[in-house]
Amino acid sequence: MCRAGLDQIICIALCLAAFQAGGCVSAERVKERVDQQAYQMIDQKWQPSFGTKANYRISDVTPSPNDVPVDQPIPPALGTLTIAQAVALATGHNPEYQIRREALYAKALELRLTRHQFERRYLGLISGTYRGDRNDQILSTEAATGFNQLLADGTQVGATLTAAWADVVSGNLRGGLAAILGLAVTKPLLRGSDRQVVLEGLTQAERDLLYEVRSFNHFRKGFVVDVISDYYRILVILDHIENAKDYQETLKELLDLAVPLAQAGRIGTFEVDRIKQEIISIEDQIVRSRGQYQQMLDEFKLKLGIPTTTRFDLDPRELSALRQSTLPCPQVQEQEVLDTALARRLDLANEADRVLDAQRKVLVARDRLKADLNIVGWTNASTNMNINRRTLTILDNEFSVGLEADLPLDRVAEENQYRLALIAVNQQKRTYQQTVDTVCAQVRQSFRKLMESAQRYQLARQGVDLARQRFDSTMLLLRHNRTNTRRVLDALQDLYDAKDKGTAALADYAISTLRFYHDTGILQVRPDGMWQL
Repeated sequence: MCRAGLDQIICIALCLAAFQAGGCVSAERVKERVDQQAYQMIDQKWQPSFGTKANYRISDVTPSPNDVPVDQPIPPALGTLTIAQAVALATGHNPEYQIRREALYAKALELRLTRHQFERRYLGLISGTYRGDRNDQILSTEAATGFNQLLADGTQVGATLTAAWADVVSGNLRGGLAAILGLAVTKPLLRGSDRQVVLEGLTQAERDLLYEVRSFNHFRKGFVVDVISDYYRILVILDHIENAKDYQETLKELLDLAVPLAQAGRIGTFEVDRIKQEIISIEDQIVRSRGQYQQMLDEFKLKLGIPTTTRFDLDPRELSALRQSTLPCPQVQEQEVLDTALARRLDLANEADRVLDAQRKVLVARDRLKADLNIVGWTNASTNMNINRRTLTILDNEFSVGLEADLPLDRVAEENQYRLALIAVNQQKRTYQQTVDTVCAQVRQSFRKLMESAQRYQLARQGVDLARQRFDSTMLLLRHNRTNTRRVLDALQDLYDAKDKGTAALADYAISTLRFYHDTGILQVRPDGMWQL
């Protein structure tokens, strides 16, 4: 092999190495570029009515400015956890929340790929070939670049520019350098020429990302409500423990009063024994409630997405703040609530838009019933007409223009798809109506639950006040020896039960309020993960 041939092989190897190195360098920037494009598309679909754009990026992407910072890793002890801190932890670590973030990101990637089908897609190829027989030995190199593009009217355009060099090592063939320009165009005239049909895949991908953005926001609203609701339910158990401790201390005070009275013969010893028995019973309740509290706390840790070995307690001041606040009870009519939900619910908006999607699919299916009629043209032009065709192929100046037709003689599959598309429209309309009915039933139930819980909370507060008055009066009578301990003990038990019912009613009222605003679609999530109207 001659020196020129060896130099050409080395040149090819260096080109391939350069391409490989270039690929490695660009690969380091792929993630950053893809992330940027994906979240640009998500941000474009995110409407202000959906809520603040926060806590929606996947874990290995730079957080948005509004994201709640979450420390990594989770320390073994967190101290006292407020509601806002609990929501922030859940937003950053809950597995289901992370999956929904990733599903949103994946849907953006699907749109990115679909958009790319209508972008100019470039190509670059390098090849080197050695061919020989007993008469000739040829070393050739080709480098090609070009693009393909699909236009909105269905036209497909392709262009390539190839630089080819052939070196005849031995033999009688002629070598040299040639530049080859190739162009190809295919334009549909019937089937596949309607702009709306051609762009249907892109239109659907755009809408699918919008649906996913809506779904994510609807999910995170419900997620925040679930976290806060679980927090309040655990606080109810914690408050029950504190209430039981107060009850136990009061029983001990009552016992201190009853023992001297029994010794003086003013009350029976059985009344003292009953108080002692009640002290033992309430101690047993405290032990069981502590176990229940720890169990619910572990389940809450799973909800937050943190290890169950993490130590923390919930903040009882959150319940005190709830008692001192005035929980809003909307003064609205049921029909007004239903109208609001039908206008604001994001999941219902998705189902309504899917009816339009199904109707567009009918247009696409109808288009596929048409005949194929395409204008096809291509050309190749070379700058060197002297190279032997056995050395490099397709170097002559050539062009062609013609028509391709495929008559609709066999459209059984397309006819089936068209008929199924018509059925799908009716199915989606029924699905939408069923969703409307489900949402209305859900909102009516939430509205009734809110009204009921508001009334029950007011009754529970009155019950606590009456029970406390009754206990204070019977206790005063006992100190003046005008009643017995049995009546005092009954009053104390009623006060204990009334406090527990009051706390449960308060938490139920707060949870019902959150659920009502979520179901009507007016609840919004703040950047810190908390809710607002």
